[in-house]
Amino acid sequence: MNTKQQTKPNFVSACLIFTFLFLSYSASVSADEEENEREFDYLENSEKGPSHWGDLKMEWSACKNGVLQSPIDLSSQRAKIVNKAGELKKTYKPCDAILRNRGHDISLKWHNCFAGLININGSEYSLQQVHWHSPSEHTINGARYALELHMVHHSTDPNFNHSVAVIGLLYKLGAPDAFLSKLITNVTSMADEMQEREVGVIDPNMIGIDGKQYYRYIGSLTVPPCTEGVIWTMNKMIRTVSIDQVLALRLAVHDYAESNARPVQPLNHRQIELHNPN
Repeated sequence: MNTKQQTKPNFVSACLIFTFLFLSYSASVSADEEENEREFDYLENSEKGPSHWGDLKMEWSACKNGVLQSPIDLSSQRAKIVNKAGELKKTYKPCDAILRNRGHDISLKWHNCFAGLININGSEYSLQQVHWHSPSEHTINGARYALELHMVHHSTDPNFNHSVAVIGLLYKLGAPDAFLSKLITNVTSMADEMQEREVGVIDPNMIGIDGKQYYRYIGSLTVPPCTEGVIWTMNKMIRTVSIDQVLALRLAVHDYAESNARPVQPLNHRQIELHNPN
């Protein structure tokens, strides 16, 4: 039966700790997510499911033994308030892109041109690709959302080899998302087929990052090899996406990845910052 036809301690110490983690881990991050979709899946009872990722390969051991894993619950009660930090520093521009069905997700990669960057604490990270998870991987105060987008950036500083910074956006069901609307026809036509195609010039600004209020913490890749040292910036503003758009993303990938969200991971005394909450 084809399931695709179904509807399917103190302020100074805290700052020192955050700075130490930032400097220590950013230098050792592997920027590469696992591309072979047959190597892992998201099924709860599968031998390749999230609870077993760390056992499948030695180089994936962080999925099991890591202490800075993502995603996490972004609890307002645990967050340290950072006032007057300024908006997220970002500069994006239109660039040629390729849409890919990777089996476990849909991704959009900018290629052969520079699509822009973000600046975090004086270090620049260039935009590489975006991809989607449904339902959301991160939660806010225990609430899970319909969709999560990840904008993956790599460091442009040669002293920060393979360091990664990810901007995340959460979506609730509502009006269609304008950025997805430009891509949805191509997404639908890729259903159940691992392939890629050029989609012309795509402007990352259309994603609509608010950048005024956001959470920040040190975490990991949310897929194998679950490498730690990733700087996460999660927008506090929740955007909207239509149910048809969510279903299109879910139906396009393989059955085991229709729900492609890794479970929430332990915080392990990490600091979460909430920038510009007012």
